Amino acid sequence: MSLLSRNRDIEHWDAEDVAAWDAGNKDVAKRNLIWSIFAEHVGFSVWSIWSVMVLFMPQAVYGIDALGKFVLGAVPIAVGAFMRIPYTVGPAKFGGRNFTIFSALMLAIPCALTMYFMMHPGTSYTTFLIVAAVAGFGGGNFASSMTNINAFYPQRLKGWALGLNAGGGNIGVPVIQIIGLVTIATLGNRRPEVVCAIYLVLLAAAALGAALFMDNIQGQKSNLSAMVEAMKLRNSWVMCFLYIGTFGSFIGFSFAFTQILNINFTAQDVAPLLEKYHVASVAKLPKEAAKELAKANFDASIHTAWIAFLGPLLGSISRPFGGKLADKIGGGKITLYTFGAMTAITAVLVGGGMWDDATKGPATGAQMAVYITAFMVLFVLTGIGNGSTYKMIPSIFEAKAQSKDELGATEKMLWSRSMSGALIGFAGAVGAFGGVLVNIVLRTSYAGPSHSATTAFWVFLAFYVICAVVTWFVFLRQPHLRAATGEHVGRAVVPAT
Repeated sequence: MSLLSRNRDIEHWDAEDVAAWDAGNKDVAKRNLIWSIFAEHVGFSVWSIWSVMVLFMPQAVYGIDALGKFVLGAVPIAVGAFMRIPYTVGPAKFGGRNFTIFSALMLAIPCALTMYFMMHPGTSYTTFLIVAAVAGFGGGNFASSMTNINAFYPQRLKGWALGLNAGGGNIGVPVIQIIGLVTIATLGNRRPEVVCAIYLVLLAAAALGAALFMDNIQGQKSNLSAMVEAMKLRNSWVMCFLYIGTFGSFIGFSFAFTQILNINFTAQDVAPLLEKYHVASVAKLPKEAAKELAKANFDASIHTAWIAFLGPLLGSISRPFGGKLADKIGGGKITLYTFGAMTAITAVLVGGGMWDDATKGPATGAQMAVYITAFMVLFVLTGIGNGSTYKMIPSIFEAKAQSKDELGATEKMLWSRSMSGALIGFAGAVGAFGGVLVNIVLRTSYAGPSHSATTAFWVFLAFYVICAVVTWFVFLRQPHLRAATGEHVGRAVVPAT
């Protein structure tokens, strides 16, 4: 059957039917997973495009300082978080294939706007904020993609499939940062339109791939009423809170890490210039220093770009392994261990920040090594936590479905799938708002008396401790609680919470 004539609608889909799965359904699921990952990947890149654009925006040219750039990073995260709620119901209402095509083509708008206004440095800050907000639509793609793939895979494989789907999408963040790096290294830090043009092509490819290779599952029930029903359970709100700690940290740091590095590298590269002209700030440099300042800004951008992509890349790669570990050991345990490790590594950041604050001048090479190493480990941990928490969601509803004696086996499966899909989207939205908080906390910290990130690191440390305690208290204290997170095969009766 040719690609053009193939029927894109699947009338009946039972992922738990082992015979049908082995007979060919697994190939259908795999094909949809591959193209879902690609479309979500490009969507993530567009969502995070402003984490790259700020490297093309020296303050002397665009008139936007470091604190203003933190807000430019926070705005698309906030919009993306909000868009995840309506995008959650998109696949069920319009079909996974159809909605993937629409969402990919939709992102051509922020790409084109970003390209145009970045080529006009005199554009107002307010306009840049609006353009950054439109890029936030890319954040909604995650919810629709995860909800769609959740319906294709059986419970025993959801951890790996959802982790792979999410991880492949998350890699869109470091990939666009790598493209930004290559652009800066080859063309300089004044050609942002090249990055935008590349993504206009990739968006067209994602839409075409979805049209040719993806399918619509008919009869899905994931809708706003399902979301309301899912949020009546206490554990649903707990999962949203925990996802703030994992995904909120990942996406927040993916945007903010670029700025943290750029602030420090700019301070290092500009320091000799300030000393040469005997001035205290860049604003007081004489006009004849313009070329030297441009060179310092370029050096800071290239140094930042060489490192910034590594963190999101490690976090994206580690996410599927978090899901796989949760499949084997249990989502609750892996999530608890992850928050414990995140607490420990954030304590290292606190120590590095205090050391930096006690030292005059820009951060030393040793202090930068502490920051970079700690953030790399933290990114890996956020990826593992993302995978384990998302595995917990279908496990919770699979276990809960078994206590609904009034439902038959098929109805239990449909209820579990519907609730899981709804919560996956809602938790993704709430978790993404955590990324907004990361950027706002860091901005506030840099605006404070120390003009550093140390205060923000203390806030993050305290939050991770709370997340670890909540995970243990709600899901791991007693055997019947552990059953809700996949520590046991999801057949135990879980009390309504």
